[in-house]
Amino acid sequence: MAYLIVEGGKKLSGTLLNQSAKNSALAILCASVMVRGKVVLSDVPQIEEVNRIIELLVSIGVRVTKIKPGTLQVDSSRPLTLQKMDRHAAEVTRAGLMLLGALAHREKKYKLYRSGGCKLGNRTVRPHLYALGKLGVKVETFPGFYQVENNSILKGAEIIMYESGDTATANAIMGAVLAKGKTVIKMASANYTVQDLCHFLVKAGAKISGLGTTTLTIEGVSKLHSVKDYPIMPDPIVAMTLISAGIVTKSHLTIKNCPLEFLELEMYKLEIMGQKLKIKNQHLSKSGAFTLVDIEIFPSKLVALPDKIECRPFPGLNIDNLPLFIPIVATAKGRTMIHDWVYEDRAIYSLELKKLGAKIDLVDTHRVWVEGPVNFLPNEVVAPPALRPAVNVLIAMLAAKGRSILRNTYTIDRGYENLYETLCAAGAQIEVINE
Repeated sequence: MAYLIVEGGKKLSGTLLNQSAKNSALAILCASVMVRGKVVLSDVPQIEEVNRIIELLVSIGVRVTKIKPGTLQVDSSRPLTLQKMDRHAAEVTRAGLMLLGALAHREKKYKLYRSGGCKLGNRTVRPHLYALGKLGVKVETFPGFYQVENNSILKGAEIIMYESGDTATANAIMGAVLAKGKTVIKMASANYTVQDLCHFLVKAGAKISGLGTTTLTIEGVSKLHSVKDYPIMPDPIVAMTLISAGIVTKSHLTIKNCPLEFLELEMYKLEIMGQKLKIKNQHLSKSGAFTLVDIEIFPSKLVALPDKIECRPFPGLNIDNLPLFIPIVATAKGRTMIHDWVYEDRAIYSLELKKLGAKIDLVDTHRVWVEGPVNFLPNEVVAPPALRPAVNVLIAMLAAKGRSILRNTYTIDRGYENLYETLCAAGAQIEVINE
């Protein structure tokens, strides 16, 4: 297991390039199995979570070829071998659940191992099962696996999402695209992952209207065709991570290729707190579907917001961006409540920042009070088993003057591509030690 030695207290500077979106890549890789031919995906983030999904797909007979770094060819033309599924790969990433929708029209009966991912408390799969059940997918839950049985012909239906989560909505969309007739999905997630997935599927021949809204109408098609190139969109959560690191270290930084639509509220709240920033260089993503900007941040004195900071499904403050406000508000004058209502345990992991000098009080498993401003202090910490809380520890270490050690960095490597190198290029001092 690798660990990091961080010499904190360094100012960051320069221009950092945002990476491609982890969650978009995972959903689109799963959706590629719906195309009985070749799909080329570019700007695929080279991260551990993507590696696990590739291992999972390869184990069931999908050919995945690296054309060059970040560009993959996915060939699902051969018959699949679900009985050879890589159990470890399936169990360590929650994204494997999206095979329920992707395989709905390919396999009549199979077993899918239950998935893992970040340890965030109870994470229900009921929204997935209820939505797909409306189309004719039957799933029985057993200890360690799901037994799936698909009707020979899935039929379109009206679906009300029990919970408007990204992966549950993605499953409903994938199931509906090849179902006979019309499907209307209400209370759908309109988040970036779902939009990127829909744009990919439309390019493959799907008929989807209502993109970017919470009501999607899908006219089923008989098949999808090959896609010569689909570029994965940039990641709003990684962009926010780099912004958080810049703010906490009181640095002057520019983050390139930030998907504006999914960061506007975050930037507005920061401005209300006193953060000086500039949004510039507006342009379209490579797919032409998203508006990108560069965000320049400047050293600023922050004041706590008078209201709590909470997340919500899009449009709203992104659920995965909420934890990244915790190290920020720790440097702001005043007291801030962070309300993480979605996950039962994620707020608890913010207490790890107390080891680095943060003043955080746990109200309950969903809420914390954060008092600032504090000067972060160096320490040795084991990264918590959840992606964003783990990277928060690294952000605090970057600001803490002195030497810190961060262990269990696989948690961070699951979702960030060359993060340490990127930060070091901007002036951070991080050494990766492989044990």
